Amino acid sequence: PPHHDIYSIEDLAQLIHDLRCINPGARIAVKLAAQAGVGTVAAGVAKAGADCIIVSSGDGGTGAAPLSSLDYAGSYWEAALPEIRQVLAMNSLDLNTVIQVDGRLRTARDVVIAAILGAREFAFGTAALIAMGCIACGRCNLGKCPVGIATQEPEFRAKFKGRPEHLIAFFKFLAEDVRTILASLGAKTIDEILGKYELLDFSGRASTAREKTLDFDHIKEALEIARRYPLVEEHDIGSEETPAIPLPEAGLRNFRPEKRQDFSISETEAALLQKCARLFQERESSSRLEFSLPIRNSDRSVGAALSGEIIRAGLNLEPDTIAVTFRGTAGQSFGAFLAQGVLFRLFGEANDYLGKGLSGGRIIVRPRRESRCQPEHNVIAGNVCLYGATAGEVFLNGKVGERFCVRNSGALAVAEGTGNHACEYMTEGIVVILGKTGINFGAGMTGGVAYVFDEDQLFDTRCNLSDVDIAAVTSAEDIDQLRTIIERHQNLTGSPRAKLMLSEWDSYL
Repeated sequence: PPHHDIYSIEDLAQLIHDLRCINPGARIAVKLAAQAGVGTVAAGVAKAGADCIIVSSGDGGTGAAPLSSLDYAGSYWEAALPEIRQVLAMNSLDLNTVIQVDGRLRTARDVVIAAILGAREFAFGTAALIAMGCIACGRCNLGKCPVGIATQEPEFRAKFKGRPEHLIAFFKFLAEDVRTILASLGAKTIDEILGKYELLDFSGRASTAREKTLDFDHIKEALEIARRYPLVEEHDIGSEETPAIPLPEAGLRNFRPEKRQDFSISETEAALLQKCARLFQERESSSRLEFSLPIRNSDRSVGAALSGEIIRAGLNLEPDTIAVTFRGTAGQSFGAFLAQGVLFRLFGEANDYLGKGLSGGRIIVRPRRESRCQPEHNVIAGNVCLYGATAGEVFLNGKVGERFCVRNSGALAVAEGTGNHACEYMTEGIVVILGKTGINFGAGMTGGVAYVFDEDQLFDTRCNLSDVDIAAVTSAEDIDQLRTIIERHQNLTGSPRAKLMLSEWDSYL
């Protein structure tokens, strides 16, 4: 998967829950590629709580995509939309979920066909860029766009001639063409044609005998089921009654916060917000709070709602302004998006996604005081810790699972062993591993520094040498930095391994 943190519908539901916690008013959309069986995935996305499902076909692509990919890779939204409509209707999920479509939408005809097949929103990429001056030269990935759109270089950006009026004119003409087509169909609004496949001439453009044999019955059947299923559930359909697909609010109306689906935060998060209420009421960033709370593995995304409140309140907190000690087993996404000024200290262990999107906070995890295990041999946190972290610190007195610090772009992280694929696509920050790593370490890593204790002298066989360089720690600056980090790790977690390394520093170095 391109994001390396989502491997199931459950993972996606957790991500949506994380986003709901940090910003309850956000509109959350999930983009799916058009393919066979996409309806089942769409049903899972809807059940996970997404507000919008985006169906993207193989017709579109980035400006740098080769023509062979644009024309021959991927499936079509024309086939995916009816399937999604059918499955959502059969599971009573079509009333609160909006379907958006994209993939080479360019004309009013595309919009009307998409609406008939079940779409409620329509996204334009290439066509809108061309309206602003894009010449489709296929160099978007090089940062040398000759018309100044896909570039950050000043000399090219100066060539950009696009204006808001260009986009306004494009969409005005597009809307006028849509009205013309609707009028020819006897309809006043797009809502009136949703799901009415009888308005389509499926074989009108067939020019060969082979094209005339194409069977579109599955599209018709899917839309017919989508139209009739809600009515069948409520009452028998009379012969004079015309079935219709439900019309959830779409467009700008669907962006209103009051349209968001209900969700609940964990009891621990609620207690956390209650204890910090005085801080938000007084808006005093200098006040310090310190308290303890129990935690269990059903408490998900602890810290996300608190961080969202801090950001919305505009508080610029000093380090460790809010210091919370937890005891127990933390659920998924412990400390997700943790904001600057918040310290989480956990005596126990944590599940997946610890420190996801860390944004300046500090997380310390160490075994329970009564634990008799050797921390360096004990897994203390799950997979995908510190995914997409941008700032902050994490000190883990134990080993972690796979994909540690994927896409880390600024945080400091210390662990005493990792699973496979650590530091994938890392761009900045510092990672210290005081134990063995799994395979494929540093794949796609383009920045930052990783200090790894090579205790068996086999790290080079587990590291992706095509993307990173390996060197011994020899410079005085690196030695001082590494020792300082390990000393802090030992002081904050009481790590026996860190203590041993510091006592025999020269031999370990």
